[in-house]
Amino acid sequence: MIIIMQKNAKDAEIAHVEKILSNQGIHSERLIGEKQTVVGIIGASHGLDISTFSSMAGVQEVIRVTSPVRLASRLTHPEDTVITFSDGTSIGGSSPSVVIAGPCAVESEDQLRRTAELVRKNGVRFLRGGAFKPRTSPYSFQGLGFDGLELLKKVSEEFGLFIVTEVMEPAHAPRIAEFADIVQVGARNMQNFPLLRQLGSINKPVLLKRGPASTIEEWLLAAEYILSGGNDQVILCERGIRTYETTLRYTLDLSAVPLIKELSHLPIIVDPSHGTGRREIVAPMSRAALAAGADGVIVEVHPDPLRALSDGVQALTFEMFEEMMSELVRIGDAINRPVLLEAFTKPKSVKAPIRTAS
Repeated sequence: MIIIMQKNAKDAEIAHVEKILSNQGIHSERLIGEKQTVVGIIGASHGLDISTFSSMAGVQEVIRVTSPVRLASRLTHPEDTVITFSDGTSIGGSSPSVVIAGPCAVESEDQLRRTAELVRKNGVRFLRGGAFKPRTSPYSFQGLGFDGLELLKKVSEEFGLFIVTEVMEPAHAPRIAEFADIVQVGARNMQNFPLLRQLGSINKPVLLKRGPASTIEEWLLAAEYILSGGNDQVILCERGIRTYETTLRYTLDLSAVPLIKELSHLPIIVDPSHGTGRREIVAPMSRAALAAGADGVIVEVHPDPLRALSDGVQALTFEMFEEMMSELVRIGDAINRPVLLEAFTKPKSVKAPIRTAS
């Protein structure tokens, strides 16, 4: 159930509604928008008399929500969530589209530095790189672990980049949050509920990838775990779903972008690298993602994809990445939503971002 307050509702009137709910043992959350305030009820609201609240001073409307998606729903949070970083860079709403780029896995300092320099030279602010890699085979490269995080920190500070990296275990979340500017939850862990609950307690944005066999509602309910824990900085990521098609790694569901925009206030980006599994299709699908209204894309790029230790077949070469960036700029201009770019400066002369987000 949500209680929509009138535009001119007084703080005392809102507090009175919250007090009545609290006296009945019901937890609520105050959602303050640009025009109105909404009091959202967390948990079951069965047995509550809607008419009681409808007649209270300052209340405009009471709606019983039948969908299990509450905090992630646009119904309870009409305005877009915009995640803003310390330097003013933001994701979501009407902010410029962002590009997140880097290798699938951190392999060495040389590999990471060469990639970071390319990414930064092309105006990109977000460097992705896996230090912990969930792999289908136990014999595949599993990442450098915390040593990889140290490399990410060192190189990102050198080039003034924000770090996007994956967490796999609840116990690792607090430490990884010390390094990362955005903590990524991979598709395999979308319904790792202990991990999601842990991420609800950190003060860092969480990039939540859609599971390969998950419905839109299941995906939003996974986000609900993080939101209900107190962390309202969630970014959704469409990365392909499993269908009967075998030509590509997955089927990239771009219809999810406008659908999420309708159902939820959370930002959404697209991962065409994992969504297709073929580097020659990454750029076209990136263009399509921005045209569909995505808040950005996350792609893999590697200095030598043929020798990559993880997912080299879907990693862009440096030349392909630069060509894609010029194409995305034209798409952004065409839809009147420019791509976020920042001019390149020489290494070590760029002020590193403070690792907090608001």
